[in-house]
Amino acid sequence: MASIRPKEMWHRQNAETILRALGTTPEFGLTSRHAKETLKVLGPNEIAARESTSLGRLLVHQLSDFMIVLLVVAAVISGIVGDVVDTIAIVVIVVLNAAVGVFQEYRAQRAIAALRRMSALSARVIRDGAKKVIAARDIVVGDIVIIEAGDVVPADLRLIESTSLVVDESALTGESIPVTKHTDIIDSDDLVIGEHLNMAFRSTLVNRGRAKGVVIATGRATEIGRIADLLRSGPPRKSPLQKRLTILGRRIGLAVILICILIFAIGLLQGQPGLLMFLTALSLAVAAVPEALPAVVTVSLGLGARHLSTLNALVRRLPAVETLGSVTYICADKTGTLTENRMKLSVIYCDTREYAGLTSAVPEPVVSRMAEVMALCNDVEFESGAVKGDPTEVALFEAANAVGFDKFELEKKMPRVADLPFESARQCMVTVHKKEAGQVALIKGAPERVLEGCADQLTSAGRSSIEADIHRVADEFAARGYRILALACKDVTTQAEGDLESGWTFIGLVGLSDQPRPEAHKAIELCKRAGIVPVMITGDHPETANYIANALGISDITTDSITGVELQNMTDSELERRVEKIRVYARVDAVAKIRIVRTLQKIGHFVAMTGDGVNDAPALKQASIGVAMGQRGTDVAREAAELVLLDDNFATIVAAVNEGRRIYDDIRKFVKYALTTNSGEIWLLFLAPFLGLPVPLLPLQLLWINLVTDGLPGLALSAEPAERNVMQRPPRPPDESIFAHGLGAHIIWVGFLIGSFTLATEAWALHNELPNWQTIVFTTIVISQLFHCLAIRSERYSLFQIGIGTNLPLILAIAVTILAQLAVIYVPALNAIFRTQPLTANELLWCFAVASTVFIAVELEKLILRRGAY
Repeated sequence: MASIRPKEMWHRQNAETILRALGTTPEFGLTSRHAKETLKVLGPNEIAARESTSLGRLLVHQLSDFMIVLLVVAAVISGIVGDVVDTIAIVVIVVLNAAVGVFQEYRAQRAIAALRRMSALSARVIRDGAKKVIAARDIVVGDIVIIEAGDVVPADLRLIESTSLVVDESALTGESIPVTKHTDIIDSDDLVIGEHLNMAFRSTLVNRGRAKGVVIATGRATEIGRIADLLRSGPPRKSPLQKRLTILGRRIGLAVILICILIFAIGLLQGQPGLLMFLTALSLAVAAVPEALPAVVTVSLGLGARHLSTLNALVRRLPAVETLGSVTYICADKTGTLTENRMKLSVIYCDTREYAGLTSAVPEPVVSRMAEVMALCNDVEFESGAVKGDPTEVALFEAANAVGFDKFELEKKMPRVADLPFESARQCMVTVHKKEAGQVALIKGAPERVLEGCADQLTSAGRSSIEADIHRVADEFAARGYRILALACKDVTTQAEGDLESGWTFIGLVGLSDQPRPEAHKAIELCKRAGIVPVMITGDHPETANYIANALGISDITTDSITGVELQNMTDSELERRVEKIRVYARVDAVAKIRIVRTLQKIGHFVAMTGDGVNDAPALKQASIGVAMGQRGTDVAREAAELVLLDDNFATIVAAVNEGRRIYDDIRKFVKYALTTNSGEIWLLFLAPFLGLPVPLLPLQLLWINLVTDGLPGLALSAEPAERNVMQRPPRPPDESIFAHGLGAHIIWVGFLIGSFTLATEAWALHNELPNWQTIVFTTIVISQLFHCLAIRSERYSLFQIGIGTNLPLILAIAVTILAQLAVIYVPALNAIFRTQPLTANELLWCFAVASTVFIAVELEKLILRRGAY
């Protein structure tokens, strides 16, 4: 599966040299024997499947995560102390997380399978001097392949014969406009894939025309095969959240072990019963592990994914939802993502004047002359209720039709009697039409070619400066990002090709463009305010890319833009120095895209990459988060990506970033809530012996606190709306700890506050010889944690600023938790189970009053934060 010599050289060789080197001829092809021997040496023309990992190995890999191991240990301990509910809950959580992880790894294998499905199943070749249809996998280097409209190119070919061949290479190059091919030598080393006009690449689609080519690469040696190899490289990466949770799990595990040993030892030294202290230590171990965390993360990501689906973003891997919140760079494709992916007539130049399209401001004679050429010198067709054809010709057809020049009606009056199709050598298209008085030739093509055909007219007396003016206007149009065509006509008496090549009358210039999406500019501005750098990476021409980038605010005079060729000639160290200033990359290929992404990642950035083609798939896989286009994207790109945009809209990515930041904030709030809760319990049990107080809580009471406070209220935090400033702050550094921005300190001091106030309540109750002192302690710490949950709904703003009713699920969860706690206090059957005793109304109010101090303290903390004290 290789080529005989570096295929980068084939475009520089003439057909005779290539055929001689490969031992083949256009008329006879290879012999069957030669082909069979070559097949043995190079292997079949297919992309080899990667050996799939067994289900058992995938499961073992998932269950080896430290947080999962810690949860399993917690489940075993729960079973030992008799808490079957916690055991079942933990087991369910472990199973769900393992299933999600297995699916994630399995999905990575499907991208290769999608790539394999793109290959042609059969092909027409010349062997032994005869045309044959063979399986595409049996094609070898040196085979002569025949392709025509509708075919998928079966291997990489150097074209040796071509008739009006136009190939759609968008899946491979990212450039939406079909490419006209030829057989001429291209004597250049500095070419990107889209500039190999004398070659056809595997898995691209022939739009029209026909050609004959010699196979110069098969299988993994083809361009598409190289992309498959890039997709194989590297193991699946963890998201920032997964990395943070792994570190968190390890820290919690070590802390729990040390604290439980310490509390058990202190209890024994104090003279407490050994069995009671053992069960207390085990119960505290279960309580200290936030086993609801994986469930909260999964629910948060699931709700986020569901919300994103309403915004036209389909999440393929749940951790990707949160990953968006860490993005520092968005590398976006131009066509269809930042632009409308629809060519439109934007400007015309005629009779020394420029007009914004064929509008009412254009004189009627100008409209008639230009619209007639745009409508008739055009190959669009009407199929299944829609106009089909080259995007440029569709745009010209629509512009002419809008001013009353319908191609199909005009052809009834002026039928086409001859034509010269567009070819790379000719650089123009000519159609001849019959009219009442003779015939007329209508021409459209590259400005330099049309001006050459109009030389007699433009150099006549008094018009010597007109050609220079037209060239100047054409250059200005190009600098503004327009695709430029010149229009001309000629009255003819014959249809001889020589008579149609010159003697034209110049009509004017037309500029077409794929306009920026109206909402893209606002989305770019929002990105910048959020500290995210937008970058354009496109296969399009530099002039067009720069114009669109400037119009959208992606680039300015302080930033750089480079081409794929310039990037190839740049060393890695030079790219690292310059990459943060570059905002536009034009005419780049798959390898270059990966290099850009890797360089940004190497210097510490978190990169989102958008794409739709096969050439984008490796970069989508390499990026911190890959975003594929849903409408025009290939299966390969979608399989390699974590997020699929159903509307192919850049603004949707920005909305997804907002959602990702919200989700991470909500997960942080749960971590703050759960670990502060656990910290309060640890402080309570740790300090009680030093103060000469009895064990404040029984093992079953500890497990109940863990169930009711970490349960519904914790899950309900995942429904918290986004903070007001969520898109006005910089992205989180990918290596930032989950305890950053004061969260660790908050867990310690608020946990200490909860523990100390609860201990004060215990001391007060014992001092007053209240028989239900333990129930008072039990209730105080539960209500304290619920007040804390309300206070941390926002990290910065007061509960009264964000509104109490803006998270109804949380309010409902707190109400249900309070009712459950009241049931434990006042239902006789539960009194016996939990060793509780009813409280008087005053005692219950006292519990709420003491617990409310936690709410007041956290609100004061946020007030100090808002005033900038720290």
